[in-house]
Amino acid sequence: MKTPWYRGNRVDLLENGEAFFPAVFDAIRHAQREVILETFIVFEDKVGRELHEVLLGAARRGVQIDMLVDGFGSADLTPDYIHSLTAAGVRVRTFDPAVRVLGMRFNVLRRMHRKIVVVDGERAFVGGINYSADHLADFGPQAKQDYAVELVGPIVGEIHRFARSAIHGPTEGGAPHHHGLRAAWGRWRLQGGAGRGPASTVPAGGADALFVRRDNLQHRNDIERYYRIAIRRARKQVLIANAYFFPGYRLLHELRRAAKRGVEVKLILQGEPDVPIARTAASTLYDYLHGGGVKIYEYCERPLHGKVAVIDDEWSTVGSSNLDPLSLSLNLEANVVLRDKPFARHLRSRLDHLIEHSCRQVEVPAKQSVAWWAQLRGFVVFHFLRRFPVWAARLPTHAPKLELLAPAEAQPQAAGGTHGR
Repeated sequence: MKTPWYRGNRVDLLENGEAFFPAVFDAIRHAQREVILETFIVFEDKVGRELHEVLLGAARRGVQIDMLVDGFGSADLTPDYIHSLTAAGVRVRTFDPAVRVLGMRFNVLRRMHRKIVVVDGERAFVGGINYSADHLADFGPQAKQDYAVELVGPIVGEIHRFARSAIHGPTEGGAPHHHGLRAAWGRWRLQGGAGRGPASTVPAGGADALFVRRDNLQHRNDIERYYRIAIRRARKQVLIANAYFFPGYRLLHELRRAAKRGVEVKLILQGEPDVPIARTAASTLYDYLHGGGVKIYEYCERPLHGKVAVIDDEWSTVGSSNLDPLSLSLNLEANVVLRDKPFARHLRSRLDHLIEHSCRQVEVPAKQSVAWWAQLRGFVVFHFLRRFPVWAARLPTHAPKLELLAPAEAQPQAAGGTHGR
């Protein structure tokens, strides 16, 4: 299915929570009709509490609020947090919740990993930043480095239509339907309906924009495909910053091909990861990438959480999708792809700043110093990645459950603790 480009958009880069949270919260405070917010994580820290406050304020003045959180990433929200929102009229939904077993969460696959906000159908935010204090520098050494964009213009209409369809799932208003994943997701896609206000179609800037998502039906590899096309067309430079880097064979192959034809290919990956296995997995690819002339930098100031790229100072992408098996083959993701030279140059300058001030370059090892077991490991990883998309398609699937939480007065009395929902 071909995804349309929208011309005439304004796009602003929002780096880290210091830029992202004030912009989103201000937009919600000034909302007139509707706010749609979906995210993987909301924590009840100072950021989650401020989000709670601005949503309550908007709902109490009559703005329609729809909030979608993931049942794995936001599993620890307390009943008080949720019930006060629903009592004010906020429609809170949980994507694919699951009961804990011995305190453990096992619903780890096929998560709703998108981070999208649409306000009045006129302003949209897309990126990788969750609603948690660890996206602020004052969190300390574990504060995350991340990116999002604020969009105004015709692309917002496309994001608005998608977001409205995503908040209406197959299980709302009754028991789940059991007619298979494809039928359930088909109903979900068609149940969105019209918004409460017209989506923006007035040109606001000079950027061409594309809204690209990944799902488990019609858009299984759209995000990866746009990456590969852009890398294949690169003539001067490819610069990718990605937190969890373990992509498929075809994307790795395109990176090596670009470097071998003279394109400067640079990767910014995690040097101080929040999930140590992420760096371990990525490092198994270093020899293969170095062999093709790809330059690798590890960001060492704090955990990298960004998912961005710039190619030839013309093409760029910002979103929620990592370049790893979970994002590329299992999770629900959303990116924007942009053709805008001023924005691309600005994003590249921010990434160059990271390389210059906060990264170490991973040196190319001498061939004779590479141990036999490392060569064997590289061989196994390489062929695993070649076959992973086929294996991923065989992993367990089910019709996703979207649970609309009832207002506080309609809920049974909670017994206490953070597990009641």
